[in-house]
Amino acid sequence: MHLLPGPVRRLAAWCVVALLVSGVGWVVVELCAVLRTAVVPVLLALLGTALLGPLYRRLVQAGIPRSPAAVVTCVAVVAVVGGAVYIVVAALMDSGDQIIESVRHAAQSVARHFGAAGTSLDDLAAHSKELLTKFGGTAASNVISGVSVVGETIAMAVLALLLVFFFLRDSHRAAPLLRSLAPRGSGDTVEAMARRAFEAVEGFMRGTTVIALIDAVCITVGLLILRVPGAVGLGALVFVGAYIPYLGAFLSGALAILVAFADRGFVIALWAFGVVLAVQLLEGHVLQPLIQSRTVRMHPAAVLLAITAGASVAGILGMLLAVPLTAAAFGVAHELRGRYAEGDGGPASGAGPRGGADTGGHPGP
Repeated sequence: MHLLPGPVRRLAAWCVVALLVSGVGWVVVELCAVLRTAVVPVLLALLGTALLGPLYRRLVQAGIPRSPAAVVTCVAVVAVVGGAVYIVVAALMDSGDQIIESVRHAAQSVARHFGAAGTSLDDLAAHSKELLTKFGGTAASNVISGVSVVGETIAMAVLALLLVFFFLRDSHRAAPLLRSLAPRGSGDTVEAMARRAFEAVEGFMRGTTVIALIDAVCITVGLLILRVPGAVGLGALVFVGAYIPYLGAFLSGALAILVAFADRGFVIALWAFGVVLAVQLLEGHVLQPLIQSRTVRMHPAAVLLAITAGASVAGILGMLLAVPLTAAAFGVAHELRGRYAEGDGGPASGAGPRGGADTGGHPGP
């Protein structure tokens, strides 16, 4: 090695570090995939705890003991999530036929305007019964496997809810636990990193929920004014899709425009496009800076890469979890940069978290 020039040795050292980090990351991803029934509830519970933390802390500050406060919070989240799911499902059931019919008309319109491609669409529709018959056995086996998937999903949801309860109730013990596990002399740094990561996730979840609600209401009102069929169901899709930044808004908005074009024509589709575009501009230039100004701001390219990586690892669930986990990583990176920018920890080394009003001073769940 001493025969090599200095720059080559440094490059080789960095290559070794990159390989080690990549190898460790790959092992972690594989372990998470194998243990997904345990890992997924933990991640969902962390997101739920980040979203419900302010409510729990206010209950504790009001004098309610920790365990009853955690129970009340979990009951509240079950009521809210259950109500939201009911509203979304009911809206989609009421307007789902309209949306499907509009999409079908749009496909037929495309078939009329694009010769060969249209013939392919017509052929696919004509032979759909044959295709369903051919793959009927596969569909039946998928139904059986789907039942097990549903059971597994319900079990993970129940486990996640129980973990939310324990994370909330025992949140005040997180800081001492982290300090006891941290190497000697690094307790302050580990605690600050955990606080910053949790604050980033908390801010992301809270801000995304508010922005998703505003987007859904605005787009639903616009589509109702334009008398687009299935406006409530499309608004529900906008709310759900908002948790996948950029991509979810694009897909749900495109579907709304397609339905408007199929049912009301080109002019109404242009108006629907204007509504969607106006809401997206409102989100990007007003809501995002105003609501999430105190959280970690990520470049759109980083968000899209995170979503793509999450989708390749865990599908839709990976897309939902990728951005908050990336926000936590950005929060840790910002904390480390602030602490070690001056070489000796700087003024940030003794600073407490911005969320210092938290009862018990916990860095997270």
